[in-house]
Amino acid sequence: MATFATSDQLLVIIDPAARQADGESVRIAKDVLSAGATAKVCLPEGPEEFARALGRRGSRRPVVIGDDRALVRAVTLLHRRRELAGCALAMVPVGDTALAQSLGVPGGTVAAARAVLDGAERRLDLLVDDSDGVVLGALGIPPAPVRGVVAEPVAVPAGRPWLRTTYRSLVRTLAPRPTRLSAVPSPGPARLRVEVDGETVVDLDQPVEAVSVTPRTGGVASVEVRPLSVGAEATPVLASGRTVTVVGADFRYRADAAVSGPVRRRTWTVREDAWSLTLPAGR
Repeated sequence: MATFATSDQLLVIIDPAARQADGESVRIAKDVLSAGATAKVCLPEGPEEFARALGRRGSRRPVVIGDDRALVRAVTLLHRRRELAGCALAMVPVGDTALAQSLGVPGGTVAAARAVLDGAERRLDLLVDDSDGVVLGALGIPPAPVRGVVAEPVAVPAGRPWLRTTYRSLVRTLAPRPTRLSAVPSPGPARLRVEVDGETVVDLDQPVEAVSVTPRTGGVASVEVRPLSVGAEATPVLASGRTVTVVGADFRYRADAAVSGPVRRRTWTVREDAWSLTLPAGR
């Protein structure tokens, strides 16, 4: 892993949702980063300005202060610009950050900011689907509702209401066909064909309760299929491989924090060491 010196130049992008959720944590993170490195701070008001700031980072190392959605947004933008492999991202979590913490980002504001300054770059695998969507942490079919999670808010600067349509359009492009959780049917048995590296793991004649896909290390994803149980609990079917294809009738799926679909076919491919995240040294 590559380590960083505190003399690095940073581009600190503060997500608007983080400023609304916990302004004090944002201030602390900004102070720690500015004290330890040369930091340019950006305060985007919406997805368009967020994307513009990231695209104009130059040689500065980008640091996202925000929640899991902000992290996924940054990875998605860099992936679609084909700039992800050469950009080491860093994050200070503010808000709902279960995904970031599962990847190794410290939960505390000061600890996370110190990791940005003194940490090390860790290469991570990525799931990429055939619509150019990405999965950092976990994929679930059908998408189990998560209490308290709502569609991502879109901030519109005062005096510029005409930008509202533009911002909402950009949000839609970052995750294919996102769905508000209130509109997602309750999870239930589904008939799906799941293929791993071209081999059928479960076919349409076997109803399943859930399918989960998680990128691991070494360019391989772990796949767990839970067949519908009648009486005694059914034994999960486990598999691993580089490519996972799911076919079914109008199924939805959760990729990290976003719900997408319905689709009838989707293929995910593991990209080994596709992106970098700065984590505490030694992890």
